[in-house]
Amino acid sequence: MNKILENLFLEKTLTKKEAKNILIKISKGKINKTQAIALTTIYNMRSPTLEEIIGFRQAMMDLSIKVNLTEFNAIDIVGTGGDGKNTFNISTLASFIVAGTGEKVIKHGSFSSSSITGSSNILKGLGYHFTNKEENLKNQLDKVGLCYLHAPIFHPILNTISEVRKELGVKTIFNTLGPLLNPGEPKNQLLGVNNLELARIYYYMYQNTNNNYAIVHSLDGYDEITLTSDIKCYTPKGEQFYSIKELEIGNIKVNPNELKGGNNTKENIRIFMRVLSGEGTLSQNEVVLANATFALSLLNKDSLENNYDKAKHSLKSGQAKNILKKLLSL
Repeated sequence: MNKILENLFLEKTLTKKEAKNILIKISKGKINKTQAIALTTIYNMRSPTLEEIIGFRQAMMDLSIKVNLTEFNAIDIVGTGGDGKNTFNISTLASFIVAGTGEKVIKHGSFSSSSITGSSNILKGLGYHFTNKEENLKNQLDKVGLCYLHAPIFHPILNTISEVRKELGVKTIFNTLGPLLNPGEPKNQLLGVNNLELARIYYYMYQNTNNNYAIVHSLDGYDEITLTSDIKCYTPKGEQFYSIKELEIGNIKVNPNELKGGNNTKENIRIFMRVLSGEGTLSQNEVVLANATFALSLLNKDSLENNYDKAKHSLKSGQAKNILKKLLSL
């Protein structure tokens, strides 16, 4: 391991096999805490290569708890995190809005590491019980339309390195890997990325899959659609550009200050419930609706305008909030 770290600090890169073997060694306790910190630090100085991401991902999926949810035409809405913007939980809210329209959502997430509040912090705080039981997850998808896969109970290696990630308090290679590791392997994915270089790497990787995807990056640095700037979007059809004007389906341009989350999980849960209850600010509502709109367009191929109307109805009618109520009642 010391030789590999030495090579990495000399700006050499790993092969797929080397990357895969490193994570397997971490899972077996063959790499100590200091070495693990060094490894995560390296990828704050440069982006991982396509080969490294593929190798790391293969190891994570090989080591994961398996569930088969492929009978559902579902979507995951997820971001890499690590953009340093401290936004409220936009992708999680968008997931409930999409489920409120009658579509299926397999949401994958975790506790916060580089942000104040992760999607798992929100759902746990609301009383959701994490499970990796396939039968329970299928029941949630059947009866509610949404299930949540808490990453650490599917990827045991994350428990090994979670303390390291929390101590560092900055984005790590696991921010990069997180959106690629949904154990439910949904057929559709809206994936937000915090930098353009990584968006392109994901795009190169996804071109070799059968996934139906949209990889989005707001050009002012957000890892989701925020209506604060133009976005780049990569889909199976290629690279696309959406101007801020095209994104303003609800005819509003958002001030970044209006997207700020709270100072702790309790405050973020309050924001989450206000928005889900239809009581969010105009900016908060429009941002979650924009992300839900893009997700719906992956699922049904309808126009952005029609899907915006569906998403808005889901939020304003209370259907999105009802998804949460039903999920917590199971």
